Amino acid sequence: MIQSYADYQMYLEADRIALGVNSRWAQLYDEIYQFQRLLRKVEFLTNCRKSSLRRRIVAFRFRRLSIRLGFSIPINVFGPGLAILHYGTIVVNSGARIGSNCRIHTGVNIGAQLGSGGKAPKIGNNCYIAPGAKLFGDIHIGDNTAIGANAVVNKSFPEGNVTLGGIPAKIISEKSTEGLFVHGDKRF
Repeated sequence: MIQSYADYQMYLEADRIALGVNSRWAQLYDEIYQFQRLLRKVEFLTNCRKSSLRRRIVAFRFRRLSIRLGFSIPINVFGPGLAILHYGTIVVNSGARIGSNCRIHTGVNIGAQLGSGGKAPKIGNNCYIAPGAKLFGDIHIGDNTAIGANAVVNKSFPEGNVTLGGIPAKIISEKSTEGLFVHGDKRF
């Protein structure tokens, strides 16, 4: 969670590296990069500058871009190094907590299970979530876990370093996400 301006700068840099953005032109033309920058700015202004007019203006821009891109992603959920790869529907519960270096595709739903009191998933560092994956309930996914396309994860896999797939999800491989994608946050 962003608690200072230094944290804000670190999150922005980690997200930029994870997305593979190397050009200043991306700030003008890449809407996903713009979305992630606005997400981090709203987090910073909300956590560090509680009642600013600037926060309200940035939050309005963030909400408008969220609707246009199809993202329902609340603030203070993702750690540094987030990489959203495509436009399209992505729904994340505000109670979810996702660690550093998450790579997420379209059609993903991370939510609370009905009747669970609003408890949402906790996902570790360096996780890859493929298109159409659904994660719900009071579950814990360990570090370096890859979740396959259209997998439905409704139980915990805290050990990490595995690939999950199927409906309901089960371990389909002992391969982790090591070397699968670029980590923006080098601490993990």
